[in-house]
Amino acid sequence: MRIVVGAAGAGRVGLVDPSVSADPFETVRVDELPAIVRTLEARRPRWVWSDTRRWYPRLLADGVRVERAHDLLLAAAILDQSTATASLRGEGSHARPQWLPSGPVEAVQGTGVPAASSASHASLFEFDDFGGAGEAGGAADASAPGLHESSDLIGVPVAAVLAEHARQLALVASSNQPGALRLLLAAESAGALIGVELHAAGLPWHRGVHERVLEGELGPKPAPGRKPARMEELAAEVRSLLAAPAVNLDSQVDLLKALRRAGIDVESTSKWQLREHEHPAIEPLVAYKKLSRLYSANAWSWLDEWVVDGRFRPDYVPGGTATGRWATSGGGALQLPKNVRSAVVADPGWALVVADAAQLEPRVLAGLAHDESMAEAGRGRDFYSGIVGAGVVETRDQAKVAILGAMYGATTGESGRLVPRLARAYPKAMALVDRAAADGERGASVTTLLGRSSPPPGEEWRSVQSRASQPEATPADERRARSRARDWGRFTRNFVVQGTAAEWALCWMAVLRPKLVAIAAAAPDPDQRAHRSGAAFDRVPHLVYYLHDEIIVHTPRERADDVAVAVAAAAAEAGRLLFGEFPVEFPLDLAIVDSYALADA
Repeated sequence: MRIVVGAAGAGRVGLVDPSVSADPFETVRVDELPAIVRTLEARRPRWVWSDTRRWYPRLLADGVRVERAHDLLLAAAILDQSTATASLRGEGSHARPQWLPSGPVEAVQGTGVPAASSASHASLFEFDDFGGAGEAGGAADASAPGLHESSDLIGVPVAAVLAEHARQLALVASSNQPGALRLLLAAESAGALIGVELHAAGLPWHRGVHERVLEGELGPKPAPGRKPARMEELAAEVRSLLAAPAVNLDSQVDLLKALRRAGIDVESTSKWQLREHEHPAIEPLVAYKKLSRLYSANAWSWLDEWVVDGRFRPDYVPGGTATGRWATSGGGALQLPKNVRSAVVADPGWALVVADAAQLEPRVLAGLAHDESMAEAGRGRDFYSGIVGAGVVETRDQAKVAILGAMYGATTGESGRLVPRLARAYPKAMALVDRAAADGERGASVTTLLGRSSPPPGEEWRSVQSRASQPEATPADERRARSRARDWGRFTRNFVVQGTAAEWALCWMAVLRPKLVAIAAAAPDPDQRAHRSGAAFDRVPHLVYYLHDEIIVHTPRERADDVAVAVAAAAAEAGRLLFGEFPVEFPLDLAIVDSYALADA
């Protein structure tokens, strides 16, 4: 069952079942929506709405969670850029409506051969929900006058929402890979629900622990306008050692000049470049820069702004990058430094289940390429150690450098030296990324397994290529064009791997989410409330953090073992969803801890 949700007049919401009629079967006030959603959720519908980030928070605020949704904004960003639908888009019924903005994501899509999914996944993803076209209401006017003038996606009339849903269903059904796109849209929409829930529940955060970390690293909280004492000490030491008493260490230009005057010839002030030189100022400068990042990104002002009532609630943007990886629009959740992770502390009576997918991208590459030898390297063991065991390279560090070089297109240094060894050992995997790079170099889009495509290069890139092809082109023009082409090829080389890894992670969380609800339903505990997380998450294990290949679940302590089993099972199911029976494994580093910092202990 699908229920389409949209505006039905001032302050009112219309609910439509497109399998029955294009007319709303219910019209309610906005404040009445949570109650009716709670009632209808028992029928396990897929809620179809313009933007999960606009609709879902008001439901969670009333303690209402939904199991499934179709996010039209995220789905349009995929379908309107995917090479799988390229021949279908254009005028008429397939044209993108004016009211639908570009959204929070960079458009990305692709083509690929999806693995067949097992029947056990059908109830979660309900692929047929995205499979048909021509439902009742499909002819509704998606370009109603005035709609494009409003950026409020909650205010889009329900008839226009219904029409856009029908357009998307038709695009998927007529595409050259409907099964893969159905899975991708279902997973992307599940990710949208999870992103809102992560914000609503919040990551448990102990302010006192964080303040002790800051005092230990930086010293006492400084007065307004002053830097912390430890930073001032390090700055004075660096100025003395560089013989530059007035240099501003926070100015890249000033600092580079002072370094060069001291005989340290660097192009940037990155830690890696600095440590290539022997000079007594290097270590205190690196230490200063590390503390400066902590002070600017996660110090006392950050605590005041982002940690409220024991919860850190960042604003996640699912699909916020070209590859489908998430971004944040505030809070810096995707760049939490290790030295503040000790402040992530479970509530009393609760625990954190921390899971990290080990060497995710190389395993995804093996599955994408169906490279049996590469998959074997990671079977039942550390992936990089498996490459050493296969005799490809001599050390684990070499294996890691070689794999990174293969995925990012390194041609020089240690990576460039080792990559040819990988090509001999794993020809299918290397051929896949080499093809993706070649496509990018000629300006073509590449595609993830499920159908997210890379954006085309911009006008400036095309202008450089065009100049190099002219009769009057200079050798400098040609060199510049080759360099830009190689740069874009490195992007597309990595895109297919990183984007498919993002798809695996979405499926991992989407499979896990209902498992957590089932754990709570099987053995409810009336004592384990999570008041600070809100009524929607009381007594229920729930996701509280996501970082590309890592998740954290906050759970009543007595359910922690069950949650850990569910997390591992979901990872295996995600692998089967994407790669079928191809024998690539996705092992996890799993820990049940009271503090995030203990997960690596």
